[in-house]
Amino acid sequence: MILMGIGDEAGSSLDTQIKATKELGWKHIEMRGVEVPGFAKDNFHNIPDAAFDQAVAKLQENDISVYAFGSTIMNWAKTVETPFDVTLAEVKRTIPRMQKIGSKFVRVMSFKPKDEESEIPAVVFERVKEVTKMFLDAGIQPVHENCMNYGGMSWQHAEQLLEKVPGLKWVFDTANPIFNADRRGAKPWGRQDPWEFWLQMKAHTAHIHIKDATWNPAKNDADYNWPGEGQGRVKDILRDAFASGYDAGISLEPHMVVVFHDVSGTGKSVTEEDTRVNFVEYGKRLEKIIAEVKA
Repeated sequence: MILMGIGDEAGSSLDTQIKATKELGWKHIEMRGVEVPGFAKDNFHNIPDAAFDQAVAKLQENDISVYAFGSTIMNWAKTVETPFDVTLAEVKRTIPRMQKIGSKFVRVMSFKPKDEESEIPAVVFERVKEVTKMFLDAGIQPVHENCMNYGGMSWQHAEQLLEKVPGLKWVFDTANPIFNADRRGAKPWGRQDPWEFWLQMKAHTAHIHIKDATWNPAKNDADYNWPGEGQGRVKDILRDAFASGYDAGISLEPHMVVVFHDVSGTGKSVTEEDTRVNFVEYGKRLEKIIAEVKA
């Protein structure tokens, strides 16, 4: 078992991400968005080469390994109408950077679905298959996240995607089913069940994201909670994972202070210190849960 967190959940700046990781006594990080001095924040595979080299040197100085890349490849900001050249360019930037830093896992998705879609378009399978092959040929394991994407529309859609894309594995997020509709059958759709989704995906899971949430009908969205205090079945899933022999990465993604993909502007007043403190406390609580379920 390797504990880490998604870096920009601790703060935008690399210094804050490193500080939070070291405060928890951890040696690994999952890189996603990052800001280094002199450069704007962007995904780790998109920042300029000079910024990337600076970040790599800083991580190595602090003895922190990049276990995984949380890429934007085929994520919820894109649809199948987005030119595929955008995706291919992201993959081609990502591969040499992962090879340079020795990271073996990259989080990918499968494009934002249309609400009326109940089946995954064939072009999605084709594109995810091509991206997966590119990474596998480079010695890198792509892992697909159950998020706001075609593969995340239900556990059956996820299973279908895995059947169509040889070599693809899963990164299971405990809270994403809370805010995702179960798009099996006709509307009205209900919400997904984290436990049911986990049971179907655990044999394919190579990485786990820990966050927790409670569905709030009043705002038609999720409220994010401390691990084990929401509807994400965090304790049950971890207990079952360990009982099944899981010994790979576990990455925390609190979402409690600032939601990464919230574009409403509600998080503008939040400081780096707020996110760092929340991240560290979340990590400590997660460690306690892990000790409890293992016992």
